[in-house]
Amino acid sequence: MTSASFRIGITPDVLMSNGQPIFGSEAFRLLEHPGIEWEYMPASDQITPELALRYDAICAMTTRVTPQGLPQDHYRLKLIARFGVGYDSIDVPTCTRSSILLTIAPDGVRRPVATSALTFVLMLAQKVWLKDKLTRTGRWAEKSDHIGTGLTGRVLGSLGAGNIGAEMFRLARPLDMKFMVHDPYADPGQMRELNVELVDIDTLFSTADFLTVHCPLNQQTHGLVNARLLGLMKPTAYLINTARGPIVDEKALLEVLVKRRIAGAGLDVFEVEPTPADNPLLALDNVIVTPHGICFTDECMQGLARSAFTAAVDLAQGRSPSFAVNAVAGSHLR
Repeated sequence: MTSASFRIGITPDVLMSNGQPIFGSEAFRLLEHPGIEWEYMPASDQITPELALRYDAICAMTTRVTPQGLPQDHYRLKLIARFGVGYDSIDVPTCTRSSILLTIAPDGVRRPVATSALTFVLMLAQKVWLKDKLTRTGRWAEKSDHIGTGLTGRVLGSLGAGNIGAEMFRLARPLDMKFMVHDPYADPGQMRELNVELVDIDTLFSTADFLTVHCPLNQQTHGLVNARLLGLMKPTAYLINTARGPIVDEKALLEVLVKRRIAGAGLDVFEVEPTPADNPLLALDNVIVTPHGICFTDECMQGLARSAFTAAVDLAQGRSPSFAVNAVAGSHLR
């Protein structure tokens, strides 16, 4: 590398166990520009001053940014481009204070996560996890004891109608379900176009047959799905969370599942990740779980890489990257 090169660091958590990147090699073609160099960064659970002084841009999967990790105000680092849309692990004020732009990748996750939510809907409706177990253990005679839920006319609800929630409703149109959402920031025109009814949060929880969580984790949504709201759900209803674990009170969810106050749940996320092997949710027969990776497909990973790498190249070439969370930080980067 030369001192004049634009340095991009890629967090090593994008590497699979075989040492290959989860998004393949094709995406690296986006970084093939004169004056741009990239490398995998040293393993670290957070961005440190040493890393911030080494790179102009960091493309990060799970690496955190904390005030303690970046205590100074000025670094070489100008951009953190997330391979994803959630940024609850990134202290945005710290980035802004240090003139570090934060970008996310909504185009990379819109379809894959919406598809993942519908995968949970279909698996729960058909009780696939139970029928799989019956088949593997030779208990075919018990299949009539596990009748599923038909989707025609059922209510598909969403807590959140943003990028992913709206896409889920688009994909679900052929299922002939009724659509319902609670989101104080939803675009009424878009909801009308998608034939989605905007309702208050109590109506959503008391009416939905399949209730999906598609809101960001922040101070307002932490613990939002609590014992009171879960208590409003029908005993035949299912809760699906592909957003962030702490949005749902896990203890309250466990109680309603154990007592069969709701029919079941599909969980890709947990309050603590990785969730402990002795988490009682994992022992329940009315829960499907995945390791915060149900959306991990070639389509998803390639989309995330394209978005993050494009943001870095745009900045290197004097353009304003798309999907900036703290656009104010970018106003003094040129």
